[in-house]
Amino acid sequence: MSEQDRIRRTVLPVPDQPRVGLTTYDAKDPDTKYPPIRELRPPTGAPNVLIVLIDDAGFGSSSAFGGPCNTPTAELLAAGGLKYNRFHTTALCSPTRQAMLTGRNHHTVGMGGITEIATSAPGYTSILPNTCAPLARTLKLNGYATAQFGKCHEVPVWETSPAGPFDAWPTGGGGFEYFYGFIGGEANQWYPSLYEGTTPIEVKRTPEEGYHLMEDMTDKAINWIGQQKALIPDKPFFVYFAPGAVHAPHHVPKEWADKYKGKFDQGWDELREEIFARQKKLGVIPQDCQLTQRPKEIPAWGEMPAALKPVLIRQMEVYAGFLEYTDYHVGRLVDSLKKLNLLDDTLIYYIIGDNGASAEGTLHGTYNELMSLNGAAALETPEFLMARLDKLGGPESYNHYAVGWAHALDTPYQWTKQVASHWGGTRNGTIVSWPKGIKGKGEIRSQFHHVIDVAPTILEAIGIPEPIFVNGVQQRPIEGVSMLYSFNDAKAAERHETQYFEMFGNRGIYHKGWTAVTRHSTPWLLGGEKIPAFDDDNWELYDTNKDWSQANNLAKQMPEKLRELQRLWLIEATRYNVLPIDDRRVERLNSDMAGRPVLIKGNSQVLFGSMGRLSENSVLNLKNKSHSITAEIVVPTTGAEGVIVAQGGNMGGWSLYAKGGKLKYCYNLFGVQYFYAESRSTLPPGDHQVRMEFAYAGGGLGKGGTASLYVDGKKVGEGKVGATEPMLFSADDGCDVGVDTGAPVSPDYGSRGNQFNGVVKGVLLAIAEDAVSLDHLVSPEEAIRIALARQ
Repeated sequence: MSEQDRIRRTVLPVPDQPRVGLTTYDAKDPDTKYPPIRELRPPTGAPNVLIVLIDDAGFGSSSAFGGPCNTPTAELLAAGGLKYNRFHTTALCSPTRQAMLTGRNHHTVGMGGITEIATSAPGYTSILPNTCAPLARTLKLNGYATAQFGKCHEVPVWETSPAGPFDAWPTGGGGFEYFYGFIGGEANQWYPSLYEGTTPIEVKRTPEEGYHLMEDMTDKAINWIGQQKALIPDKPFFVYFAPGAVHAPHHVPKEWADKYKGKFDQGWDELREEIFARQKKLGVIPQDCQLTQRPKEIPAWGEMPAALKPVLIRQMEVYAGFLEYTDYHVGRLVDSLKKLNLLDDTLIYYIIGDNGASAEGTLHGTYNELMSLNGAAALETPEFLMARLDKLGGPESYNHYAVGWAHALDTPYQWTKQVASHWGGTRNGTIVSWPKGIKGKGEIRSQFHHVIDVAPTILEAIGIPEPIFVNGVQQRPIEGVSMLYSFNDAKAAERHETQYFEMFGNRGIYHKGWTAVTRHSTPWLLGGEKIPAFDDDNWELYDTNKDWSQANNLAKQMPEKLRELQRLWLIEATRYNVLPIDDRRVERLNSDMAGRPVLIKGNSQVLFGSMGRLSENSVLNLKNKSHSITAEIVVPTTGAEGVIVAQGGNMGGWSLYAKGGKLKYCYNLFGVQYFYAESRSTLPPGDHQVRMEFAYAGGGLGKGGTASLYVDGKKVGEGKVGATEPMLFSADDGCDVGVDTGAPVSPDYGSRGNQFNGVVKGVLLAIAEDAVSLDHLVSPEEAIRIALARQ
């Protein structure tokens, strides 16, 4: 047994052991003896670990599980390892990620929903309890090198600003030594808002120069692994590779989407039949499996308007190209391991989806998903969508496909992402590769497993116990079950016998092959749906020992069995912080109703030069109300040019800037309409105060108004704004001072070289009484005093 194998690892960090023995006076004394400094390493033979977690891909999406999207990397890894065809997630992204990285159920770790809708109830706070240390921290404290690439979406929204705190960030309390990626739920793949560690960074290339986030993050991961092995070759790594792909927006180089031209002309109903047949041929579902019926809420392909079908077909071509493009870059990462002679000793999880395929794109799909999120889906008529057909997937789009495609990509199961009751929302094809640890090649494993089983599997494979204390805090036991028992025994009896599911009131229970489930709400209806009381929900019963796909509801034939499982669901829900069940969606976006903290308080906010990449949760909300934007600037002798302050991106937002020496304001409505106000004369050199006052028309959400421009208190221009965005400008494009990073708000300037050519001393955003100034001037000293007094 090596020295590393003798280390007691249940208390982390591993306590330093004081030396016992003679202490001499003179280091030259022959009796002076000290053992050499030993670096902490994992137990002998510990493998490298790579987790690849794809975003928003259903069970029937990947070719490895019978899907229409070519994923040769997934197939290659499966050919040398194992396919798990009864592996489950939570039905939504943040909950799945937090559960996977801790080995505990999502409500246990406070992630009953996404971070943006956190509440003060224990199961829904989005705060990771200090009793549930994440896997990366455990591995780092046991001598692993750790790195995360891509999507995070586990940071409470009030902690997402550059000011921190960073306890919940990957390189803060998350346990990762290196992070390169984005914090929110999705990213513009052409113009992402990225962090390296906790520092916002700007990418060096534009989409026109070939930039795409998938390639970029893969390059970073390959380089990090190469450097780590070059400098510390005896130290194994844990890499969490989490693409934003294939979550909307579906952004992919055109040539990858074009590979699928004509492949989806048959529509989603026939596509389901094709996928189903391939799944049986591959053996990823049993021969007696039944294809479930399409729910009545999802229209048949034949019911869709003929004028819309070319758009619908292109949506699916773009998605398929996006998934293949993503798999290609995963392949580059795997190839790098092979070249470094690391592949045989790397335990790889390739989880194809953090939930089922997404039905959040509406029944018709969308060119700009922010329209539907803002309640403006009616603007996207067939004529509107057809006019933009060739732009789908490109930098000018922010697209998502129609619900029918999502349902097809969850074949053979019912429903989709968000619907935790049925396998369509929670069953994801998963591949495990570890040549040194798995004897079988190309085999299928059908034991029931859940994403909370990943962490204990990795710990057992390494030979590390789950910690009892971390940083002095006693830990809650891991709730998952290691999958290691099944690696080399296809017939082993499954050990994960009971698992609850819940998301937005959609709930279910699995117990020894039986499932009791109820669908409570519909994913693509953000508001206005008539949702029943929880006690009035219609429960279904399935014996999945015989009925693989949950096709035959036995609730009427076996009411006692159903009641037994309903009671078990309630017991598990009580045990894991699910109660009170919360089916609110729009209401939970309101922090006051939800009971979560907000970063910005009061009616004004001061921003200073060089502040940027501020998420919408980090900036005063100017929507649906009158407001003012005031900036102190210094205009150079050459004349003013560039962005003073901007919020949002090319799919929606506002910008105050100088163009041709004149002060200008642009309001970008969904990337479809642009409204302007411009000064009549150029800004003279020197110090000036520039101001935009927006008089909101009122009468509800998303109405228009008048934008008036002032320079040193004198009105210099005015423009009408026909309508505004009521809820959200962007999921990742933020607010910047002195520049517009990411996708540009105004077509008056590009994504590079748009910074203000003078000096922006500071900006004051104000609403309500703080936005009122009779002389249209604000004393900088007074602005700061007001802002600080209201914190």
